[in-house]
Amino acid sequence: MAPVKREKINGVSFVASREAINQEHVKPVLNVNANFVAIMPFGFIRDLEHPEIVYNTERQWFGETSLGAKQYIEELRYSGVKIMIKPQIWVWRGEFTGLIEMKDEASWKQLEGAYTKFILEYALLAAVTKADIFCIGTELERFVDNRPAYWFSLIKEIKKVYKGMLTYAANWNEYHKTPFWKELNYIGVDAYFPVSSSKTPTVEECLIGWEKHKQEIKEVHDKFNKPILFTEYGYRSVDFSGKEPWKSDRSMNQVNLDAQTNTTQALFETFWREDWFAGGFIWKWFHKHDKVGGLTNHQFTPQNKPVEALIKKQYSLY
Repeated sequence: MAPVKREKINGVSFVASREAINQEHVKPVLNVNANFVAIMPFGFIRDLEHPEIVYNTERQWFGETSLGAKQYIEELRYSGVKIMIKPQIWVWRGEFTGLIEMKDEASWKQLEGAYTKFILEYALLAAVTKADIFCIGTELERFVDNRPAYWFSLIKEIKKVYKGMLTYAANWNEYHKTPFWKELNYIGVDAYFPVSSSKTPTVEECLIGWEKHKQEIKEVHDKFNKPILFTEYGYRSVDFSGKEPWKSDRSMNQVNLDAQTNTTQALFETFWREDWFAGGFIWKWFHKHDKVGGLTNHQFTPQNKPVEALIKKQYSLY
């Protein structure tokens, strides 16, 4: 008898662009056997201590807005792709969102009001479009640490609007202390765990590098009895890709396709066969497939690189 195929969330993180998408942009997603897409509209904050969130403006790219997100969802849904809506915050100059932290109570209250308005707009979009998963935030460690009561309250408000599955995208070094997992359906992890210090890490090195992390992830699963979802995962095609996988440092520019492929293969071998693991969303996927990635590209995208074939094969198995 053939083994039973256990379906996973085989996802791609679909980058918002200036323009609408069509079926030509959807075909490459289907070609790698992806069954889920993360749609990522954006709100903008001026700096790490600023409480205002700017979103849905004419200055934003189409795909970063509610209107654009809805168009993307409808086009992908036409081909049967499932959807996670994952609104994100961008801090000016790309500062890390986990460090957003207000200096006084009044500013915290202002940020909470702004974030509630921002996230409920997209919770409503998730309800209207019947999105399969809604992600309530991405890598907001200090916001969560400082204001846990607010987040519990926010989740209640979201549930009044959207009745589907909920997650939060906790950074790899944050998920173990996120206080509200019992209120959500998935434990979401942006899985940029360090797994190897080698210039070109082997699959075997990375498998060993995953052992401790995997045990800790499983312990969080066991504590809350919720499936683990890698809300983001992936590696750059660059030297030392497994050392600090969260880095997008421009000085790291030595292309290393084997490093990307080996680290990705080890992640697949470590997690995809586990029943407690729901799946994940590769970081990141651009709509113009023939114009991005390639053998000279040292960034995260797997497109037009050897790792794309690996993803296609892996996603066909589950």
